[in-house]
Amino acid sequence: MSRHETSPTTVQPASNHRPNACCFCWCCCCSCSWNEDRERAWRASRETKLESIPNCEACAKPTPEEVQGWAQSFDKLMKSPAGRNVFREFLRTEYSEENMLFWLACEELKTECNKHTIDEKARMIYEDYISILSPKEVSLDSRVREVINRKMQEPSSHTFDDAQLQIYTLMHRDSYPRFLNSAIYKSLLQTISHSSSES
Repeated sequence: MSRHETSPTTVQPASNHRPNACCFCWCCCCSCSWNEDRERAWRASRETKLESIPNCEACAKPTPEEVQGWAQSFDKLMKSPAGRNVFREFLRTEYSEENMLFWLACEELKTECNKHTIDEKARMIYEDYISILSPKEVSLDSRVREVINRKMQEPSSHTFDDAQLQIYTLMHRDSYPRFLNSAIYKSLLQTISHSSSES
């Protein structure tokens, strides 16, 4: 690409010699050979997100009590838009953001009543998260996949209920305990408690 070409008088950092270096990280880790496949899948995942899902859910700033409540139960975390946003940021650091995106897409599908819209969104969810060709494929067992394949012949707003429950359980069991011990959550807890005590 011409924007990456440099004249002899222009000096650029070494990391910029790789045209596909990720935009969030300027350090040399972007060129690590062992990380290339994962980075490629992650970039493809970012570029093929469902357009209907916003980057970040609109929500009010959480109260210290609300943030503390997220540690009490996974349900409390997932029922809070702010909680989902923070948890999603954490999942992104673990390369598993597709789990939250899939869960959100299923929630959105459940609100639809129009048959044409349901068909369209169900197909998009299938292509983005169920298809084995997708870089954002979520981890589902074969039984659930078979159920989805049958239901896709006549999609409804509840086509992905079994899969959604399985991913919810996976996030609860696998990611949630690490989230509670993560720097992201602890830092937010500290910041919000500190600002609350000052006001």
